[in-house]
Amino acid sequence: MFYSGMAETLPAQVRAAAAVVAQHADHVTIDADRLHRYVEELPIGSLCHPVLEPAALPEGNAATIAQWVVTVNAVNFGSGFFPVLQKRPGLSGSRTVFAALLDRFNGEGPLSVDELQSATAAGCSELFGQQADGPAQELMEWFATAWQSLGHALAERWDRSALHLVEAASGRAAELATLLATIDGWDDVANHLGHAVPLYKRAQIVPAHLAMAFSGVDHGHFDDLGDLTIFADNLVPHVLRIDGVLRFDSDLVERIDRGELLEPGSPEEVEIRAVAVHAAELLVTRLRDDGHPATAMGLDQVLWERGGEPRYKAHPRHRARTTAY
Repeated sequence: MFYSGMAETLPAQVRAAAAVVAQHADHVTIDADRLHRYVEELPIGSLCHPVLEPAALPEGNAATIAQWVVTVNAVNFGSGFFPVLQKRPGLSGSRTVFAALLDRFNGEGPLSVDELQSATAAGCSELFGQQADGPAQELMEWFATAWQSLGHALAERWDRSALHLVEAASGRAAELATLLATIDGWDDVANHLGHAVPLYKRAQIVPAHLAMAFSGVDHGHFDDLGDLTIFADNLVPHVLRIDGVLRFDSDLVERIDRGELLEPGSPEEVEIRAVAVHAAELLVTRLRDDGHPATAMGLDQVLWERGGEPRYKAHPRHRARTTAY
């Protein structure tokens, strides 16, 4: 677990741990030559100035937007269940979850702290359009638990307000991620060869989403956005693999191709996420050395959006049933 009293920031610890995993990984490696060429293929404008997709935010004031970003990222996981999730036509699993919650915000307003605290699996099934006791029931139970934990934390620590949570970080993305990491269910620390590997996908993505939602001002202004790493899930590493930057051993590829679920925290699963983080750091460093104001959050946004293209969807990505992503 990361503690704010330690010398390094949370993102710095993620970065350092990922570098160690990359050095000792057995199943996932970086193709250095391909990475060198890949830098030249990236869309610099989009990467250096990331923006959210149109209509990605609910209507409302700053409090509503802050509540949205925190509430949706509290359940921004479940990719291991997405093959059995009942999806909206034309939408992926994650986009189905986002769209359903967006409809709720726009139709009835944000989920209140009381609603978060009293969340149930049945209520989540109804909100997200899932069959009661269907194949995604366990995920709905996890969603309910995640919202309960968020509601309790907001009530006990931040005067029942996501906006107050954001303000408590005093304009520092790393501090906001650290505060979120202390909420039950937001911890994202694995183990690799006996060493702790913090990754904190969801905790880090919140300040990034706020920065894009508020166009970098007011509650979206953070002095240290460049300190964030990519938000290690199963899609960004998949894009880097299909594009040749990451190489998985043949056994791992075969397991992924046949749809086998990976065990969360297994060496293979940890290496996929951590080595992707390290590869992204190498790419960002190269871009900065070339004079571009690149950030890992910008690179993540580019790669995540690229992952929706047919050539990436044509190949299975790894799946693990976890609350991390």
